[in-house]
Amino acid sequence: MTSVFTSSAKYVVRLHVLTTQSYASWLEGQEARFSTLAQGMGFKAQTGKSLVVPNADGQIEDVLFGIGGDADTGALAAASASLPEGAYALTTVPEGLDVTNMYAAWADGAYRFTQYKDDKSSPPQLVITDKKSLEAAQIEEASIKLVRDMINTPAEDMGPTQIGETVEALAKEFGAEVKQIIGDDLLKENYPMVHAVGRAAADAPRYVELSWGDKNAPHIALVGKGVAFDTGGLNIKTGGYMRHMKKDMGGAAHVIGLARMIMASKLNVYLTLHVPTVENAIGAGAFRPGDILKSRKGLSVEIDNTDAEGRLVLGDALTRASELKPELLLDFATLTGAARVAMGAEVAPFFATDEAFAASIYQSGVDKADPIWRLPLWKPYLAMMKSPVADLVNGASSPFAGTITAALFLQEFVDAKSWAHFDVWGWRNAQYGRPEGGAAFGLRAVMSYLTQKYS
Repeated sequence: MTSVFTSSAKYVVRLHVLTTQSYASWLEGQEARFSTLAQGMGFKAQTGKSLVVPNADGQIEDVLFGIGGDADTGALAAASASLPEGAYALTTVPEGLDVTNMYAAWADGAYRFTQYKDDKSSPPQLVITDKKSLEAAQIEEASIKLVRDMINTPAEDMGPTQIGETVEALAKEFGAEVKQIIGDDLLKENYPMVHAVGRAAADAPRYVELSWGDKNAPHIALVGKGVAFDTGGLNIKTGGYMRHMKKDMGGAAHVIGLARMIMASKLNVYLTLHVPTVENAIGAGAFRPGDILKSRKGLSVEIDNTDAEGRLVLGDALTRASELKPELLLDFATLTGAARVAMGAEVAPFFATDEAFAASIYQSGVDKADPIWRLPLWKPYLAMMKSPVADLVNGASSPFAGTITAALFLQEFVDAKSWAHFDVWGWRNAQYGRPEGGAAFGLRAVMSYLTQKYS
């Protein structure tokens, strides 16, 4: 992959990032041609607005870019999404802003998904002269691009087989070990809920487990929901709700991308990655409403709704990860529509059993402009997940608090010192010139926390 970051270039355009507050004072120190052009074009450092300033030969020499009064560093995505090919360098940066957040925004806007298009254009590059900063930016760029590419790829080309192959390729790249349990072997190895959800599909369900690092180092376990496509099963979704269900493996994509960041950054941890991956298909072998499934943990689960399948495959995976006694267990899943109703498209809710971790990860989200918000594991709501004929039911008895009840269901399968669950959308609407499509939520916040603790 060609990075959108580089250490040098023959010709570099100066990029001036300006807030509405800093713009006037900055302009006073510039040549008159800047103010003349800005006045003529109505540029006032508004969020996401840019002004190209040519030299006497007509070549772009400077670009003024506005991030508004709220100093929204994410707006820089509009620059890399729209500027012509070439190299740019951050020459002016408002005081107090984290330049690494600008790097992330640049990579965000420069992202292109061209697997199915004849697009040979190249996005603009940003020059980062500091070697350590460049390496960190490129690791983050490549890892989040992997997340977005996986989510954007349709299920025909990103089914359980290909998700497993992606983890295999990652293991080969970083010298990790990987094991796949496929099809009916899931029953032999005691992953009954993973098998039940995926058994009706042509592409067999599987459990993929990667391990990397020094086993004597602190153990971090990552679990991701890998439902390659979700029809809803026999409780079939309507067309509108099914349209983007290629993204239902977004949780798996998130933890695969996070695992890549951890390994590429050489964090001092022992990492295990757990990806239960299935297609929730409709067929003769499909599991049914009213079925009672066994789980790896021994809990029985009555099926109320086959469209609440993600929590089932995660139940077996969280049990397996807990058996390894990690210091920190994190899971990511595109689990509930209720999370989007509560938080909208830009903020990812999370749940945590560890108060210190919760406070630290929230602050990391603020620092890295990667918004997350903690919701409560409100135990009384677990009563809505009780069944008269089994230990649990996979659908709550009330439509209220859907995100919380789903998290409480997952917690029944967790036995770890510290656990956090992220309910992510895995998708984003168009903004700042970025196209609609797959997106990462919470990864920069989590990686910042892990880097501070385990570097």
